[in-house]
Amino acid sequence: MTNGDIAAALEELGVLYELDGAVRYRVLAYSTAARAIRESPVSVEELARAGRATEIPGVGKTLAEKIDALLDTGEIPAAAKLKAKFPATLVAVTRVPGIGPKTARLLWEELQIATLEDLKKAAEEEKIRDVKGLGPKAEVNVLASLERLGEPGEGPGRLLLSTVRPIALELAAALREHPGAHRVEVAGSVRRWADTNKDIDIIATAEEPKELAEFLVGHALVAAAGNPSDKGLRAQTHNGISVDLRIVPPAAFGNLLQHFTGSQAHNIQLREDAVKRGLSVSEHGITDTETDEVTTCETEHQVYKRLGYEFIEPELREGRGELKAAREGELPKLVELGDLRGDLHAHTTLSDGRNSLDEMAAAGRERGYAYMAITDHSASHGFGDDVQPDRLRERIEEVAAWNEEHGSRRFRLLVGSEINIGLDGSLDYPEDLVAELDWVMASVHTSFNVSEKDMTSRVVAAIEDPNVDCIGHLTGRLIGKREPYGIDVEAVAEAAARTGTMIEINGNPNRRDLNDRHARLAADAGVRIVLNTDAHGIDTLANMTYAVATARRAWLTKADVANTRTWSEFKKLLS
Repeated sequence: MTNGDIAAALEELGVLYELDGAVRYRVLAYSTAARAIRESPVSVEELARAGRATEIPGVGKTLAEKIDALLDTGEIPAAAKLKAKFPATLVAVTRVPGIGPKTARLLWEELQIATLEDLKKAAEEEKIRDVKGLGPKAEVNVLASLERLGEPGEGPGRLLLSTVRPIALELAAALREHPGAHRVEVAGSVRRWADTNKDIDIIATAEEPKELAEFLVGHALVAAAGNPSDKGLRAQTHNGISVDLRIVPPAAFGNLLQHFTGSQAHNIQLREDAVKRGLSVSEHGITDTETDEVTTCETEHQVYKRLGYEFIEPELREGRGELKAAREGELPKLVELGDLRGDLHAHTTLSDGRNSLDEMAAAGRERGYAYMAITDHSASHGFGDDVQPDRLRERIEEVAAWNEEHGSRRFRLLVGSEINIGLDGSLDYPEDLVAELDWVMASVHTSFNVSEKDMTSRVVAAIEDPNVDCIGHLTGRLIGKREPYGIDVEAVAEAAARTGTMIEINGNPNRRDLNDRHARLAADAGVRIVLNTDAHGIDTLANMTYAVATARRAWLTKADVANTRTWSEFKKLLS
């Protein structure tokens, strides 16, 4: 069985348990293990056969036994038992964004919805709105989600960049180590830092191309492969990601890299613009249509120069005006990871983080930041890990003591909170307590199912609170799991620009919220953008790379990002 097969079986069992009303921690155990198995770069079946399944993060003795049963019999006994209790098709219903197991069971009990077809029919016939806790908006969301599920390339074949990119980089690094390899680069949507990817494209040159392709076949990450040739290889990793290795003569490396990096929209516009200038562009070269002279390029810089453009960074190649800007010399100098001076969204064990205040602060300082804000969840976060007012007052004193002992002109710890925005836009701490904080993040964590108008009014009300410094993960999306709630981003951006309230790009690779389009819109409206990690442990402080990537895709410069400023400069923004 592939890693994907094993992960799918455990995910299904977790969903079945949740349909049956299992406690939350038990369900999370299965989803956590399934994620680790799906993303594992090595064969989980081989590990299990060797009695080493427990080496996988999140897999204990009980789960290892279930994996053994699955490999031996093709089924997990506990899943078979639960499938006799619920329609097997109900699992598919739970995977519709915005539904989930609890809602799926409710729809099954109330309306006998057991399949995706049943769900679509009930939404079209306006029956879902009558179910307690749902409403007309839920019907609209269901139909939209079902339509998206049917779009090519947008189903389970797309994985988060954070899953695909490490594998792409490891494969490319391994190929570079081959003695016959010259140049090896990752291309495609991974190189553009897109939110999700459906495959991995690698471009290479080599002295013996077929030997390089054969070398990839034997890599530990590769589960299956086609026939290697001097032009490359198509393969698949253990977690189901397609890999396309293309090998080209060095003289045309730039042409192929450009072609397989650019989005479809970027490349179409590039070709159409070239035709107007008497040129034909392909992955093989640039042809002068009058003379039939073909120009091949060793680098992408040469490709763009030959076509009359400045070099265009991969993140900008989305067909959103970058060609015009490159021809007119108006491309922005994009923000870089090294420009960041602080992280303003991090959690500790006081709420749902995995590391203490001391550990998070030390990790932030080690990353070279000048400041870092600790922003544990407020009193109505709604997940059982909230910080009540008295405990927040203690945290204010703890941060002051930390700064007294460890702080310096080179690093300052800020005491903050990620405060839930109520339905009326209010914050769930007393105003005098909020005023004591160095940094106030306001985010929506509850009651998503309201109208776009009400959600917009709710967030704008928070923006207009003079104590609020920044709005967190504005649209509430979880990529591939939860659709953004309806909100008028333009109206929010206008209010934020008017009041001087910042809006974050959340670097959690499951969120990346604001997305690149919204971030560009907000920055153009005059909003100060903050790049944050939403770190729940010292390991996820590295998520800043995803925040920076989103900012670069949004055309943002160092000047557009508030936390590229020194502490003395940033402090002026807060006033």
